[in-house]
Amino acid sequence: MNAASVLAQGNHAGVVITFFAVFVVGLLLISLLDASETDTPRRFFVSGRRLSSARNGIALFGDFISAATLLGTPGLIALAGFDGIPYLLGPIVAWAVILLLIAEPFHNTGRYTVGDVLAHHLRPRPVHMALGLATLVISLLYLTAQLVGAGALAAPLLGISGVVAQNFLMLFLGVLMIIYVAISGMHGATLVQCFKAAFLLVASAFLALLVLARFGWNPSDLLGAAADRSGVGERFLAPGARSQGGTADKLDGLSLQLAAVLGAAGLPHLLLRLGAVPTARAARRSVQWTAVLTCVFCVTAGVLGFGAAAVLGPAEVMNGNTSGNTATLLLSDSLGGSVLLTVMSCVAFATILAVVAGVALAAATSMAHDIYGVVIRKGRATESQEVLVARVSAVLIGSAATALALWASRVNVSFAAGLAFAVAASAVLPALLYGLYWRGFTTTGAVWSIYGGLICSVALAVLSPAVSGTPTALFPDMDFAVFPLKYPSIVSIPLGFVLGWLGSVLSRDKPHPAARAAFERRVLAGSDTS
Repeated sequence: MNAASVLAQGNHAGVVITFFAVFVVGLLLISLLDASETDTPRRFFVSGRRLSSARNGIALFGDFISAATLLGTPGLIALAGFDGIPYLLGPIVAWAVILLLIAEPFHNTGRYTVGDVLAHHLRPRPVHMALGLATLVISLLYLTAQLVGAGALAAPLLGISGVVAQNFLMLFLGVLMIIYVAISGMHGATLVQCFKAAFLLVASAFLALLVLARFGWNPSDLLGAAADRSGVGERFLAPGARSQGGTADKLDGLSLQLAAVLGAAGLPHLLLRLGAVPTARAARRSVQWTAVLTCVFCVTAGVLGFGAAAVLGPAEVMNGNTSGNTATLLLSDSLGGSVLLTVMSCVAFATILAVVAGVALAAATSMAHDIYGVVIRKGRATESQEVLVARVSAVLIGSAATALALWASRVNVSFAAGLAFAVAASAVLPALLYGLYWRGFTTTGAVWSIYGGLICSVALAVLSPAVSGTPTALFPDMDFAVFPLKYPSIVSIPLGFVLGWLGSVLSRDKPHPAARAAFERRVLAGSDTS
């Protein structure tokens, strides 16, 4: 029996709906009370740069942890054992990269977007245009993944089935996202993220404690029981226990891990939040808060994964979902009954809402500031115009993402999310790192890097087995898969860095020494002292 059947039989779908409705209505009311007709871009995009490091760090954690992480990672560990551990380490390494290389210099040089960082010493319009387009592609991919996952998860948990029901839920969440972002901006998104983060940590930690109590608070007994029920014995706790496939599958796994580790440092909604605190030191502390919370959550997710293997066994986990995505919910029902299952279902819904709000806000910010404010209006847009365009953009982007989710409801959620990370790591991260640390970086190098990484990652994904040529592909009846890997990161990320270097070396527009020197002083001091 799967988690959906338990909810339906226990008549707890109504409880889930009621709880989630109260949560949504409460947050919307708070947003309406806090909304202002005179919002400035600074307040709407980055909450006036007045958030504390602790609050922003908690919200940043809420922005980062998606429902796929909450449900998918424990399920992967329950099925693959030790081979699932790298998926826990990836987020921790990602925050180390952001902390050491990006947090403080980005805050010191950025206003809202990555384009603001590069515009200090490069030609503004080309880099803002390129990064604006890259942000829209990343955001649409990530939003589509979240909405498709929401429909697939929510419909059975609410005791309904069928494509129409899933589409209705995707449409509902899409409309909710549009309303929430258009009304409240960063301030409201922060409220959602903080609530979601606290709810997520408390609920998952409580479930992990139940797992440990089941095995006498002895992690060794927990791992031993997981190995015994795995069907492969002690090999479950060693690399390669369930390794299948050939070289292509191994390269696919490596490519996905590379995107997970490096892509987070280029995700627009995470970078936007680095500017919501008053100082660079506070930005660094925000990331430290997020890194600590991520470590806590990853440990908890590991306990849940091995707990699902020990309590349920891989066979029962796969019976609920072949990818293991319902392992956490099945474990909740086994240890805490339908009440705990209901709580974890509500956590999953809150997680989805929080993530889509943050991503949609970043996309709206880029549309209003990068494309409209800098490219179209050439920096002459008023503050009220930028906020209005941001709100209209939230409606347009949310509608587009919802339409894509309805059309591509067959798409694999992990593939869409992994592609978003791959585009961020291939198109945004190389330009950002070069712009911060290489004196020879030029506008041509930035444009080559951004467009090259974007086009390469998307093109290879379209030509991959995830889109055509396999029964589970988006177009199963067609076959134009000439690239053997599902995830393009292993090719597109190095290409993004190479193109950035090559474009800078070959370009005729050389860096202006004075502008670069002023930029470096700003990176170090947080202000232009020239």
